[in-house]
Amino acid sequence: MTPEQAPEVRSSHLPPFRISPNASFVTPTRLFLGWVMRAVTLSICICLATPLFAADITEIPQQAVAARAILEPWQKAHTQPTERYLHIVCFTPSDREFPANHRERLTRMLQHIQAFYAQEMERNGFGPLTFNLQLDRNDQLVIHEVRGAKTFAEYEKKSGSEIRREALPVLAKAGIDANQATIAIFCNLATWDEQKLTFIHKSPYYAGGTYLSGTAWQLDSPELDTLNLPKKEPLIRDGEYGRISLGRHNSIFIGGMAHELGHAFGLPHCTARSDEAVRGSALMGAGNRTYFEDLRGEGRGSFLTFAHALRLASHPLFNGRLETRKSKPEVTARNIRIRAEDKSIVVAGTLSGTPPLYGLVAYFDPEGNDDYNATSATAIPAADGSFQLGSSALTAGKRGVLRLIPLHANGAIPGDNDLSKLRFSYSVSDAGIPELKTIQIKQLLAPLVAALNSGNPNLARKEKDKIKSREASLIAAALINVTAPTESPAQAKTAGKSKPASASLTSFKAESATVGWMKPSFNRVPDESMLLEASGEIFATGIFAHAPARHEYALGGKWKSFTGKVGVATGHSGSVIFEIVGDGKSLWKSPVVEADQLLNFDINLTGVNQLELTTAPSDDGTNSDWGLWLEPKLAR
Repeated sequence: MTPEQAPEVRSSHLPPFRISPNASFVTPTRLFLGWVMRAVTLSICICLATPLFAADITEIPQQAVAARAILEPWQKAHTQPTERYLHIVCFTPSDREFPANHRERLTRMLQHIQAFYAQEMERNGFGPLTFNLQLDRNDQLVIHEVRGAKTFAEYEKKSGSEIRREALPVLAKAGIDANQATIAIFCNLATWDEQKLTFIHKSPYYAGGTYLSGTAWQLDSPELDTLNLPKKEPLIRDGEYGRISLGRHNSIFIGGMAHELGHAFGLPHCTARSDEAVRGSALMGAGNRTYFEDLRGEGRGSFLTFAHALRLASHPLFNGRLETRKSKPEVTARNIRIRAEDKSIVVAGTLSGTPPLYGLVAYFDPEGNDDYNATSATAIPAADGSFQLGSSALTAGKRGVLRLIPLHANGAIPGDNDLSKLRFSYSVSDAGIPELKTIQIKQLLAPLVAALNSGNPNLARKEKDKIKSREASLIAAALINVTAPTESPAQAKTAGKSKPASASLTSFKAESATVGWMKPSFNRVPDESMLLEASGEIFATGIFAHAPARHEYALGGKWKSFTGKVGVATGHSGSVIFEIVGDGKSLWKSPVVEADQLLNFDINLTGVNQLELTTAPSDDGTNSDWGLWLEPKLAR
């Protein structure tokens, strides 16, 4: 950054705009917001006493006003104005110059995305909130340029962490702590041939973050420019998307910038419900590929769902306010009730939190496709914390996970332990009818689990006696019986009437047990959720095996078969590889097992003396690798 480019005290917070492709802006319209305010004045008083919920866009105006009625007074009393920016880093390998005109192009593209967020936040009823950009005295982006230590050939898509580390000293020199800020790193790892009209890249292209900090890895290339969004010609050859127009190419990658920034702001994936799809593709779903495609008459373009606008309304980078005293988010859930109504799932209950809760987002996430196809519904808690929400946007013939995300007024969401209590597995029949067996079992077991977590086994036994469901009773019995086994499978009786034909492996003592995170646990997972839940089912018996893990058992050649299932604990997004080893020889090895997958195994153990169960991380590392051996059964 040269002295001429040094920033003054300038920013580019923008009012709401109707966006043109070259990022010059025409007269703003406030008709929508005005209509919202007139239409829902009465509802403010109502919503303070009655919960509001929305799974339809017609209910958005009332929810926006109700959320602001909670959020804005708290912010006025507990926050102060803050100058926070989205900081821009441009990275290039040691043997490359920065892409042509990168400062001018990135200024256009980032201001275009900035204005898109402002317009969408206003359309959703929160006013023209958007992220702030730092500009120099020439109204160009302040860019922190980083030259890598390695050549172009030495970087790849997995190099994001390495590139970020190389950027940290440059940011620190500018007075920016990247762990307390939101940054976007544009990597010069694409190859554009202007003559042949070909494009290929190997840039990191992902992001993550919270309300206080985040990092988005992007790419930059000379042909990326908002000026090119309307162009149906020329046709180019994209290494991933094939033969497409230059305009579509820009929609994909500028839209990708907007999408990855959403992750850096803390937003997960989601898709549009059928009623929302009239507006186009959800930005945090397929909207990363449809950004302003309407300029070419090729579709409706991208939009920001109300659920995600609701989340961003409390983000300090958007509202320009920060807590004067940082508080730890805490939430209490009471009397959560989930029921099926025709082809819908309806959720009700009471939530309270510190800082106070101004909203609740529900994601109905069918199995497969990660969480890209999750749909959302929202609710604004009443004064007493009660809420109700529901959705019919369910995928027939699929299992799914319902995730409830309470929104705190300071921008935070609860920690993992609290969120794990607000995840529920369900399934939907081919006819579209919700099946809530797993949720019902979980609700039956909730008082018992709470008693165990509070260290009250006597109360837990009383709660077990109240359970009438046979399946839930078996799980309850396994949770309560914490007596450590004293004999190995090799020591099990082999004669007489007491000879067991089969037995759970968890009823025997392991010779050794090691796990990569937390502590070895049997018939439960070692956190407050306790339940062995995976891929829409809850199991009574199983072994917690966070990768890397190893469990060894002495069999003494007394068992003939070993059966069971493997999976990843619900609520965790890891991917692991399971292997069964007998006397040093691999007997079975799984492919990579990801969330929402269950694999069966049935192994011949004839003559095997020593059994080893290993759980290894996949190539993506050990993060969230909560592997489970489920219903592991030995038979003679």
